[in-house]
Amino acid sequence: MRTPSTGQEVPAVSPDPFARPVLRSPVLHTPLWLISAAQLCRWAWRCGRFIARHPVIDVITAGLAVAWRFLGWPGPVIIAAGMVAASAVWRLAWPGSWNRVVAGPTRVRWRRWLYQRDWPAVMTIAGLAVHYRGRLVLPRLGKVITTACVDRLEVRLVAGQSPDDFTSRAGNLAHGFGASSCRIRAASPGTVTVELVRRNALAGIIPALPVPDHADLRAVQVGRREDGLPWTIRLHGSHVLLAGSTGAGKASLLWGIIRGVLPALQDGTARILGADPKLMELAYGRALFDRYGRYESGPEQIVGMLEDAVTDMQDRAGKLAGRHREHRPTTDHPLHRRGRR
Repeated sequence: MRTPSTGQEVPAVSPDPFARPVLRSPVLHTPLWLISAAQLCRWAWRCGRFIARHPVIDVITAGLAVAWRFLGWPGPVIIAAGMVAASAVWRLAWPGSWNRVVAGPTRVRWRRWLYQRDWPAVMTIAGLAVHYRGRLVLPRLGKVITTACVDRLEVRLVAGQSPDDFTSRAGNLAHGFGASSCRIRAASPGTVTVELVRRNALAGIIPALPVPDHADLRAVQVGRREDGLPWTIRLHGSHVLLAGSTGAGKASLLWGIIRGVLPALQDGTARILGADPKLMELAYGRALFDRYGRYESGPEQIVGMLEDAVTDMQDRAGKLAGRHREHRPTTDHPLHRRGRR
């Protein structure tokens, strides 16, 4: 005998008259038309969201459809060839805007898709997934920033995790995502930044950078960073200390700074003072120092040069303070007298 399903818990039929009744949940069969309508609404929602989030693809698709409608198959071929030619010209003539508008966003979407595809497996095998109340909880992948050499992933930690958990699994993450190395940095409470180095930008010798047309003392470009982006140093209102072992490249960095500020030396905005007690680091550029500043190698001469620099600095500070006193409002102004009344 078939037990009817009415939407309530019904007792299961048992041949033993003395057995305790066992309740079972009823089986409700959803109508096929309701399932089809729900799937159709879900498909329409996804298509509408895709169309709204990709206007460029929408315009290209509409253009190809109109060309096919009025010109036949030559229409889409002509449009595609024109787009390829325009892209090639854009890439060669304006590489900066091409990378910012086309190549950069495309690379970010592609790399993010790859990380999302492998994210559950890598997190689980690396031991960063947490079992809580019978289900698996994964750290959440957030914003992805990519360059030609390094990918930076913003990861939201599971409640109770710390950045040290990711630091101890840096090797697992590097091998899991196919990177040469991995670094973990704490970004904010509950969030870490995972830096995956995919290509070493410093493997080869980097030639000297060209002398700029204008010197920006707030960001003097001296080389290239590990992620392939320009390495800049702030000189305006700051101090820079260079330290390293023999052969580490201190002299190259020093001359890189001098090349970066050369336009400021030429227009008189800045002066350069060179102290070279070993007669090795700056000697072959002495003419540059003599023209745009001063060069000394003896101990007494170096001390005198530094004392003169301090005297000049104090004179400039005194003149600046005098200008402030001259422009400061006096108490004899009518507005001040009116305020006292």
